[in-house]
Amino acid sequence: VLISWPTPFSLVIFLNIQFPYLLQDCKFCWTLFKVKQKRAVFRKRKPFYTVLDCFLNRVRTRPDKPLLVFEGREYSYQDCDKESNKIARALRKHGNLTQGDTVALFLGNEPRFVWMWLGLCKLGCAASLLNYNIRAKSLLHCFSCCGAKVLIAVEEVLPTLLEQKASVFILSKECNTAGLQTLVDKIEEASNEPISPELRSNVTMGSPAVYIYTSGTTGFPKAAVMTQERIWAGTFYLFINGASSEDVIYIPLPLYHAAGFVIGLHGAIQRGMTVVLRRKFSVSQFWDDCRKHNVTIIQYIGETMRYLCNTPKRESDKMHKVRMAIGNGLREEVWRSFQSRFGHIRIVEFYAASDSNIGFINYIGKIGAVGRENFYQKRFFPHALIQFDAERGEPARDSNGLCIPMPQGETGLLVAKITTIAPFIEYARNPEQTEKKKIRDVFQKGDAYLNTGDLLRIDKDNFVYFQDRIGDTFRWKGENVATTEIEDVLTALDFIKDACVYGVKVPGTEGRAGMAAVTLKSGSEFDGTEAFSHIASYLPSYARPQFIRIQNSLEITGTFKQVKVKLVGEGFNLTIIKDPLYLHMDKDKCYKPMTMNYYNSIITGKMHI
Repeated sequence: VLISWPTPFSLVIFLNIQFPYLLQDCKFCWTLFKVKQKRAVFRKRKPFYTVLDCFLNRVRTRPDKPLLVFEGREYSYQDCDKESNKIARALRKHGNLTQGDTVALFLGNEPRFVWMWLGLCKLGCAASLLNYNIRAKSLLHCFSCCGAKVLIAVEEVLPTLLEQKASVFILSKECNTAGLQTLVDKIEEASNEPISPELRSNVTMGSPAVYIYTSGTTGFPKAAVMTQERIWAGTFYLFINGASSEDVIYIPLPLYHAAGFVIGLHGAIQRGMTVVLRRKFSVSQFWDDCRKHNVTIIQYIGETMRYLCNTPKRESDKMHKVRMAIGNGLREEVWRSFQSRFGHIRIVEFYAASDSNIGFINYIGKIGAVGRENFYQKRFFPHALIQFDAERGEPARDSNGLCIPMPQGETGLLVAKITTIAPFIEYARNPEQTEKKKIRDVFQKGDAYLNTGDLLRIDKDNFVYFQDRIGDTFRWKGENVATTEIEDVLTALDFIKDACVYGVKVPGTEGRAGMAAVTLKSGSEFDGTEAFSHIASYLPSYARPQFIRIQNSLEITGTFKQVKVKLVGEGFNLTIIKDPLYLHMDKDKCYKPMTMNYYNSIITGKMHI
């Protein structure tokens, strides 16, 4: 019998049928290999080659190229270098900063945010990136937990911070508040000459670079430590997806988030790109900005893409140079709508978190998927989806006390093995929460995995889909919201006895809107106006409950944990709920009784919350 060997053509056809994504997987893994080689080259030049070193190299090779474009002005790489030199000198002199100190930045998106960060790098200091929406106790907590000794803000902050024996600088030339120091005048007086590398001589790739905050179940945000190594690794997201020095990236996301700060800003520096920085996202100015500045790459969160799709259609919708959008949280229907309306822009959806040791990238472009599992990832970043017991709020275990892996195609809790290659870096000054983030004895006694807190699904083709979050956090308006912090604010009201906060689905929106089930103190009545005023004083807009449900009692488990599963399932559905229900009305500055008219308007999309 003669055996006929397959021709190269038939072999390609066979492989393409059996493994339709093999070539793309190989190409992606080859790109990762090139990234590894590139980093090795940098290490030969300098053992500890940080993002600052990369920036300074750009200053030497392309000093006049714009790094930042902001509100009509351009700032070259050299401009940013000189401004950061002045800031470094001013802070060293007046803030008494030395190598290893931490400075908290309570700033919005503007060039001085970038200059501050670069200046701190030049002094060998770390930056704590505070969410400028937080107030009261959360602000004090975030400042204290990272061990910061200096706070830089654009507005007057809590007098309590002065009791921490910290230096508080305001970005202005004048200030009449005792204890606060002006900074702009001091920066203007400082020299822009280069800062000596000796001032950062002890910085290694393992040194803390920034603290980025993530919502915690304790009620306060947790400070995730991002080392120089972690920042450097995050810069390659753009490189992996084909960005070059000729691209212009548009960043409307807050720089206190890892997406805007690491992937956007530092990814641009690594590539030698130009950043068009927006103070805050504007749906009306978005495409005009992109056209004006010849933007080729945009950053997004799912909610911003939905806002863009909801605007009235214009003839100029496809008149732009944007070729790629990178971000997360994009729903399948919005994905299709966006590409249909604004042109076939390549969407690069990814899954990652500032406190996680695992991530996925949808480099194929599969609509609806947050990433793809490949052989490289399985080999070097062991992970699994395990069964989660929603009632008990913890992973399910078998008779041997080990976790139960989920079959392919079914939803499970994502856990990632903690290894030397994929470490979990502790939360700053929070050993209790650091330990709670770990799951031990997962597949064998003694092992340790990171609990991402996210429910995912992986299909037969190895595409990864985000399903939901677990625990005491939910996501709304692109922000992670800690339920216990809201509960503390609610129970501070004179008429509320207990509160249970959770997230509920709202048709046509991303994430979950905040909802609270509360009980009232004996003899008290709910005051919608007072509740609105109190909540607005202590919580940022995205954390304010959109619905408040009044109950006679809150159901708890035998271990005194609140039962939220039923509440989440009922949502704000007036056809099910018989309890008094109130709706957050921003325009009227109060919580008003929910009516069927309001309910129908919300679920049909006529009323936006």
